[in-house]
Amino acid sequence: MSKRRKIDKHILLRLLKYITSNFKFELCVIIISIIVSSVCHVSGQLFLQKLIDDYITPLLSTKNPVYTSLAKAIGFMAVIYLFGIIATFLYTRVVAIVSQGVLKDIRNDMFEHMETLPIKFFDENSHGDIMSYYINDTDTLREMVSQSIPNAVNSFVILVAVFVSMLSLNVYLTIVIILGVLLMLRVAKMVGSKSSKYFVLRQKSVAKVNGYIEEMIDGEKVIKVFTHEEEAKKDFDKINDELFDNTTKANTFANIMMPIMGNIGYLLYVLIAIVGSFIAIKTDTLSVGAIASFLLLTRNFTMQVNQISQQYNSVALAMAGSRRIFSLIDQKSEENDGTISLVYVRKNSNGELVESNTYTGLWAWKDNKNKTLTELRGDVRLIDVDFGYEKDKQVLKNINIYAKPGQKIAFVGATGAGKTTITNLINRFYDIDAGTILYDGIDIRKINKNDLRKSLGMVLQESNLFTGTIMDNLRYGRENATDDECIEAAKLANADKFIRKLPNGYNTIIDGNGSNLSQGQRQLIAIARCAVSNPPVMILDEATSSIDTRTEKIVQDGMDKLMEGRTVFVIAHRLSTVRNSQAIMVLENGEIIERGDHDKLIAEKGKYYQLYTGAFELE
Repeated sequence: MSKRRKIDKHILLRLLKYITSNFKFELCVIIISIIVSSVCHVSGQLFLQKLIDDYITPLLSTKNPVYTSLAKAIGFMAVIYLFGIIATFLYTRVVAIVSQGVLKDIRNDMFEHMETLPIKFFDENSHGDIMSYYINDTDTLREMVSQSIPNAVNSFVILVAVFVSMLSLNVYLTIVIILGVLLMLRVAKMVGSKSSKYFVLRQKSVAKVNGYIEEMIDGEKVIKVFTHEEEAKKDFDKINDELFDNTTKANTFANIMMPIMGNIGYLLYVLIAIVGSFIAIKTDTLSVGAIASFLLLTRNFTMQVNQISQQYNSVALAMAGSRRIFSLIDQKSEENDGTISLVYVRKNSNGELVESNTYTGLWAWKDNKNKTLTELRGDVRLIDVDFGYEKDKQVLKNINIYAKPGQKIAFVGATGAGKTTITNLINRFYDIDAGTILYDGIDIRKINKNDLRKSLGMVLQESNLFTGTIMDNLRYGRENATDDECIEAAKLANADKFIRKLPNGYNTIIDGNGSNLSQGQRQLIAIARCAVSNPPVMILDEATSSIDTRTEKIVQDGMDKLMEGRTVFVIAHRLSTVRNSQAIMVLENGEIIERGDHDKLIAEKGKYYQLYTGAFELE
């Protein structure tokens, strides 16, 4: 329990840091406004004693009363309450600005940090769960920052003012109030600890539901093809029931808080009336106005305690959301300690490489320690490489590959043989467990990851496009590319013809992930995008496996043009696409069991021969 409290305190301090770091002036305005509002609120209640004892009571004993002084007193109270209303209006407006600003900063930090996370994080977490961080978890923070914290601070200030006012009226009645409030706090602690537990579980259940829904939406066609609707409903019912149970239990404990606290407050109110009347009758130290004022203050005091206890539920829910948010922000960023960067170069009159400030089509590796330049040629070598996604499960064993500049290297083998894993290692999406990967003679662990990936073009089986124009998507490969360069790249990829037939040509807006385009068209744009970046090394991962044969010919022609003069790694199930490779690697259970060109492997009549002739099929 104590550990949980420390964690909550730590999280709360982190949230408060967001508020105090960027909104110091607004925070001062809020605090001053809350103090003014609270003081005005309590002053009006305390003034009730003076109003009754000094103005109303004397008028009741006068035969010909004059109400001028009473009117002035009421007017004075009205002015006090007016100032309180203005202060309340001011701090509620400023709180709205601060709360949205804090959420904006948190979302920015989440997204910026998410972009630094390794691919492993996205492989291990569902997209729906990740989206829940930005939607559900931040919404719990919005409620806490915009309502719970301001209300709690306001109630606390009022409590202090009311307590001081009570002491000034009668010490004994104040002691009775304190005893009653201690009972209220004890109840709030017991109920609140239960609700906090289930609010944490509720947030996890919400994320699970979101992840499942996102997965089902993506696979809706598959669900319908295999008539899996009933099974999907049953699975959803299970996780939805879990959400229902956790939410019901959390809200049950949260909702019983107010009635319990309210009833204790009513009992305390009655008790104060009885004790106050007894003191007034027996000791004559309390006036009617003092009792009326104290009763009003009592009601206010218990109301503020109740208000603070109510905020506990909102804070508990926000703490659950905050834990998830900060768990994302605290995820370890991808390590990127390489000291070698990629720079544009040109050749001077002596044929030497010289660094250039503008794009020249030539690149070089720059060692920032000794300032040397090594021309980027596309020589990639894997030497005795071992790798496993988990420590005890090795996926690749003793992999040796030598890809010379301009060579086309193909990987074939059954699903799970390790083909895509090799390309993930070249990109450093994952780091090897043993061995070495050299790029132009440089250990890739010494190369800055951003620069390493900038030198590698990838065309995947599923082409990811982004909302925007086709020109925007082409320029994704190189931001400073001109329109003419993008158009030339589209022509190279055989995409120019269909793009020009679209309603707005290159300015046609792509909807979502390119859902208004065919799979083949999306793939051609992906190839053109890669051509814009003009990388010396390319990775083609099942780039034509999801398109028809006719479109495949067009796409393959575009890829062939793009591959000219580049080092290319190809993963393909259709062996017809790898016949012209200089070297074909046949993988099985993470090992290279055969290597050579097409003719050599056919002559050996091994696994590749069986695959090519249909004697053995890829799984």
